[in-house]
Amino acid sequence: MYDRVTVFDTTLRDGEQSPGVRLSTDEKLEIGRALVDLGVNVIEAGFPVSSPGDFDAVRTLARELDGVQVCALTRARKADIDVAGEALSAAEDPRIHTGLGVSDNHLHYKLKMSRAEALETGVSAVRHAKRYTDNIEYFMEDSGRADREYVFRVVEAVIDAGATTINVPDTTGYMYPGEYRSLIESIRESVPNIDKAVLSCHCHNDLGMATANTLAGVLGGARQVEVAINGIGERAGNTALEEVAMALVIRRDLFEVETDINPGLLTGVSQLVSRLTGMMVQRNKAVVGANAFSHSSGIHQDGVLKDRSTYEIMAPESVGAEKSEIVLTARSGRHGLRHRLAQMGFDFTEERFEEIYEKFVTMADGKREVGAEDLRQLVAS
Repeated sequence: MYDRVTVFDTTLRDGEQSPGVRLSTDEKLEIGRALVDLGVNVIEAGFPVSSPGDFDAVRTLARELDGVQVCALTRARKADIDVAGEALSAAEDPRIHTGLGVSDNHLHYKLKMSRAEALETGVSAVRHAKRYTDNIEYFMEDSGRADREYVFRVVEAVIDAGATTINVPDTTGYMYPGEYRSLIESIRESVPNIDKAVLSCHCHNDLGMATANTLAGVLGGARQVEVAINGIGERAGNTALEEVAMALVIRRDLFEVETDINPGLLTGVSQLVSRLTGMMVQRNKAVVGANAFSHSSGIHQDGVLKDRSTYEIMAPESVGAEKSEIVLTARSGRHGLRHRLAQMGFDFTEERFEEIYEKFVTMADGKREVGAEDLRQLVAS
């Protein structure tokens, strides 16, 4: 029996912080319903105190969504928490996500607090949040650059105050997988009451390490992952839900954990979020990109046509994509061309096929891609 990893989706909060993205309440609700169907366990619906629109969105999702925890973000301030509590009042299982920075950088430059003052403020925030719910998550912003002994003290204190999930963010995308795993492991080993809370990974992608760091955190014992569809979010983005979900499926032998995610819905949800946010998914994006199951190299085409496991570690249907695609370019070979011609209903003698292939090579050298109409012209000529 494998451990279960909670999937905490922040598409509607941290994801919406992507420059140029603005979702209406109706659009958030549409995405929220899709996330419930996908199997997400916690939906971070917004930051209610930040604007009337965010308050309305959180309140609407809290009222309308069943079978999922609806979460609201707050600063470690009583006023923020009161507004979040009101917005979440109709939720089936509300979660308040509060906290503040723990690195000396954040304490000195941003918060203007000493370590002791910040610790006291965080404990007070958790105690205040308990007025509204026992489901409290505490974030330690910029954990990746913080003094570990201070991190341990904060974790122990906020768990004693009532926090049930501890978020360990690599806020600036500063860490590398070995470091992040070590941080998670050291918290588990050094905090005496850690058995009363779940450790959570929240990693940013500034150095392209978000997915790798999150998976390293799971190996280190974290049992919640904080992710966003298509990896959208501040700056270079968040950890991509689809990448983590499929890594845990394909490499279950390594991670030995499970989630409630239905992989067959990933591509559809990715396309929905892309359409509503206006943020296009890069073609070579892992799992859900348009090229994720496309093959243009002759060597790859030959292998995948013989057995697709030669170059595909997951079936396109398993993530909701239609099929593998053979794309004809100047790098393609005879097997790929013959396959496409057969799909179009053509069957030629070997001699005739070689004539077409020679013309194909000449055409492909001058085009990015040879399409169906191009092939019809070759055959007709």
